[in-house]
Amino acid sequence: MSADYQMQLPPQTLDNADAKAKPLLEQANDQLGFVPNMYAGMAKAPGVLDTYLHGYALFREDSGFAPPEQEVVFLTISRLNGCGYCMSAHSMLADKMSQVPAEVLEAIRHDQPIPDERLAALSRFTRVMFETRGMPTEADVKAFLDAGFEEQQVLQIVLALAVKTLSNYANHVNHPEIDEAFAGYAWKG
Repeated sequence: MSADYQMQLPPQTLDNADAKAKPLLEQANDQLGFVPNMYAGMAKAPGVLDTYLHGYALFREDSGFAPPEQEVVFLTISRLNGCGYCMSAHSMLADKMSQVPAEVLEAIRHDQPIPDERLAALSRFTRVMFETRGMPTEADVKAFLDAGFEEQQVLQIVLALAVKTLSNYANHVNHPEIDEAFAGYAWKG
């Protein structure tokens, strides 16, 4: 899903990026071997890309969630925001890098019950935080903690919501093409 409106500014590339965006795109190219179309769009406002990359890295490094759990959080948020680009990218990461069980990935992609209690609780709590705009009930938090998560991870969900909402909304107005690396995981909500 994308906005009716599409930004007219051209995507930033290694060849045309301004002085603030170029190092960010070079870093992405060095780490990934290519500049994702999402990054090229976000780099139209370098502060957006910089903020995204920094927050994303902090969540990956410091959240206390295992890689499969991180993908469950990112996929849940991207699905709720209707972002086909991020659903595609995180589906590939979930499958190829983070070891998310196939049945869990498919359940999230199709908004079906998740067949793993802990991951289901994580997705449910992420959804609660999204739908309540960060105002969970005591019962919501208790269910999250009872599933084996830590109270500090409530704030890590807030960080993930901020990071993914930034990328999802940027994608809604930028309309990036799904990169070839993620094309096999294309998703249309």
